[in-house]
Amino acid sequence: MRYLVTARVKPNRAKALASAIENGTLGAGSIAGGEYQRNMECARRLRDGSVKWIEVCYCATPLLEERPYWEEYFDLIRVQDAHARARCKDLNGDESWACSQCDCTEKLEFRLSQWGPLFLDTL
Repeated sequence: MRYLVTARVKPNRAKALASAIENGTLGAGSIAGGEYQRNMECARRLRDGSVKWIEVCYCATPLLEERPYWEEYFDLIRVQDAHARARCKDLNGDESWACSQCDCTEKLEFRLSQWGPLFLDTL
């Protein structure tokens, strides 16, 4: 499934987050692998200071695996479905692991790209 994540960088964690992104250790040890880096490369900083990104997660509970890695740097404000669950090919059993290559959030990703500057440019 794909999720639209809204978060805020925790006080005094921006420098550590930037370092983890730069040296490739963000999410080290997670089965999600390079997903963390991809998320940060696409994330947007909104006017209110929050950060939004779209994340792929195969856990039964949204971001179950990823949550501890994100919560080291972010306060997660909201994690919501990025598209209708009924149309998710992975969830409905049509195609296992479909979310990695799916274009189901293409329109949302385009809209998200218009919402603010790239997060990495503001970190």
